[in-house]
Order: sequence, then structure tokens, then C-alpha cells
Amino acid sequence: MRTRRNHWTILIVVIAVAMLASAQEQPKKEIKHVAIKPTSAASGQEMYKNYCAVCHGTDGAGNGPAAPALKVPSPDLTVLAQKNGGKYPALKVAAVIRGEEVLPAHGSKEMPIWGNLFWSMSGGHSSEVQQRVANLNKYIESLQKK
Repeated sequence: MRTRRNHWTILIVVIAVAMLASAQEQPKKEIKHVAIKPTSAASGQEMYKNYCAVCHGTDGAGNGPAAPALKVPSPDLTVLAQKNGGKYPALKVAAVIRGEEVLPAHGSKEMPIWGNLFWSMSGGHSSEVQQRVANLNKYIESLQKK
């Protein structure tokens, strides 16, 4: 009887150790920062693909490849209008893109402030920055669920 109990105890310990070892083997998910790729100011879709889709997903639903590494889930951009009484909040989205709107989900600025990056890409031409923000905003509006 005692031998049987010892076998079960050993088996349980082995399983527990195996589970702990397996849990420790999981690679830590992290966000890799890469250099910004210049894109056309005229294409909101191209900017979204290059700057936003990594976290928000190509469809805007918050399921991009970097989303699992974020401390706070990436929001579903396809329901912004739905959450705003059916009206797309263009001014608020533009403010977020420019970095003027503080969002608790962005915490310690994990989301880059694209307005600052757009400014540096444009060589200080405010009209180009405005065009980028407007076209990116218009593309995000096109992702809204009907």
C-alpha cells in the first residue's frame, strides 16, 4: 500500500515539474521597435498597413501580430462609430493620431504618436502632416462596421 502511494506521489511530482518546465519555455512576448518606413501621404490605407496594422490588425479589429505583447488589449477600431451613437468620432481619432488625446489604454506611450513622426517625415511641412492625419483618419473611418 505504501509503495503504491509513493508511486502516485512521484508521478504527481513529475507531472508538476513537467508543467512548470513547459510554462517556463514559453518565449516572452515583446514589442520590437523598428525604424519607420516612409509612406505616401496620399494613401490612408498604406499608412494604416505600415503604422497601425501591427497592433490593430489589417481589419482594424485589434488582432494584429503585436497585440498579444501589449499590456492593454489593442482596441477594435471597427466599432468606433458604433460606440459613439453611430457617428464616427473623426475629431477624436485625429487627436489620438496626433498624440493630443490621452488614452489610458496607451499607458506609457506604447502606441507611437504618429503626428510627431509624420512631422519629422514631412520635413516640417504642416500641410503634409495634416494630409497624413486626414487620410489615415478617413481610412480608419472606412473600416467601421455597418
